[in-house]
Amino acid sequence: MLIAILLSALAMTAIVGIRYLLTSGGFALATRLRHPGLYRGLDPQIRAEIWWSLVSAAIYGAPAGIIAWGWQNRGWTQIYTDIHARPIWYLPLSVLLYLALHDTWFYWTHRWMHWPKPFRIAHAVHHASRPPTAWAAMAFHPIEALTGAVIIPLLVFLIPIHVAALGVVLTVMTVMGVTNHMGWEIFPRFMWRGYLGAWLITASHHQRHHERYGCNYGLYFRFWDRLCGTDDGLGDFTRAHRAAARLGGGGNDADRRKPGRTA
Repeated sequence: MLIAILLSALAMTAIVGIRYLLTSGGFALATRLRHPGLYRGLDPQIRAEIWWSLVSAAIYGAPAGIIAWGWQNRGWTQIYTDIHARPIWYLPLSVLLYLALHDTWFYWTHRWMHWPKPFRIAHAVHHASRPPTAWAAMAFHPIEALTGAVIIPLLVFLIPIHVAALGVVLTVMTVMGVTNHMGWEIFPRFMWRGYLGAWLITASHHQRHHERYGCNYGLYFRFWDRLCGTDDGLGDFTRAHRAAARLGGGGNDADRRKPGRTA
């Protein structure tokens, strides 16, 4: 049994790592095709982003693999496969519930990460990406990766969700994590300038966080930022990439580890 659990953890780690490489690599390629030269001079930063992200893949993947084994062999979780086990309207509701709870967890742990000591020890690794690229989505110090890795595994023990709906949650998590760091807007203007944009987070909103640090902490929705007064509008991609170009790409060490405003 122990060997089976270990193999499941290793398999899930590989899946998370490959998913990261394919997704971030695909969006990085899209960036090079759509905006040639946008990542010019950032090769050392990108190598660091990939390294930290693969470390994070193990931290995300290992517990997920253990839980997947427990679900398949022991029925540990609330994940179900029978589409008729719950009302059909519960499928989209469960997805929204998971995203809302994940967003809440992320907002408050992210604010904590901007306290001076946690920032210096851990979160500075993520903010070393200046400006962030499509490879930065999982570029976390292990401490920060642990805070992000626990929430979905915890939710599957508490809240019923169909396996396909869980797949939707994980897909949204992956795509939003990558596209929020690309350095340009891939989504239509109405998603970030119109009514939807007032409540949904896209790259423009998260760019402001990487510019000013002490604002725009959310992951999917602007609800907590708006409620807590930490919403500071949209960022400026052009200014960020011009600043990186002046510094030779990615900023210097002192600049990277400077927390700016904190929560």
